Amino acid sequence: MRSPRRPFAVLHIARARAPAQAAAFAALCALGLGGCSLSLPMMGSATGVGVDREPTGTIAKASVKKTAMSSDMISPLSHNLDVEDWRRARAALATALDPQGNGATVAWDNPQSGRKGAFIPVAAPYPVDGQVCRAFIAKIEGAEARESVQGSACRTGGTDDWNVQDVRPFRQS
Repeated sequence: MRSPRRPFAVLHIARARAPAQAAAFAALCALGLGGCSLSLPMMGSATGVGVDREPTGTIAKASVKKTAMSSDMISPLSHNLDVEDWRRARAALATALDPQGNGATVAWDNPQSGRKGAFIPVAAPYPVDGQVCRAFIAKIEGAEARESVQGSACRTGGTDDWNVQDVRPFRQS
């Protein structure tokens, strides 16, 4: 007859080997899977022949269309504005078109020249080639004339500088 302790002794030896076997199995898996992170040169790739080194996802940025201005024009809005007029108008334009703003009309004036005006944002900001753009109407008054123009402007690089474009006379209907 067999002793009742014999199966326990076999079980005890099996239990003693289990952690050692588990550790050996884990080490073998780690060595085997560690090869997945090695980069070995393939045929012809060591010389770089036929390998495109350009990173993926690079797309040439299209430039935003700008208004063509003649060399004697200071402002893209009106030939009647001088340097100081345009400086003041540009500050008002930045405030009026600010995407965080409330969309209200922003006025400007230059007491030295007697010119004044206002910018009216007419649409919500919209993206173009990674820039924030917005349409507007500009009203300009001076001794020479009264003008109303419409156009759009895009903010450059997250700054307060706006490139005015597509300016044309505004015709109210």
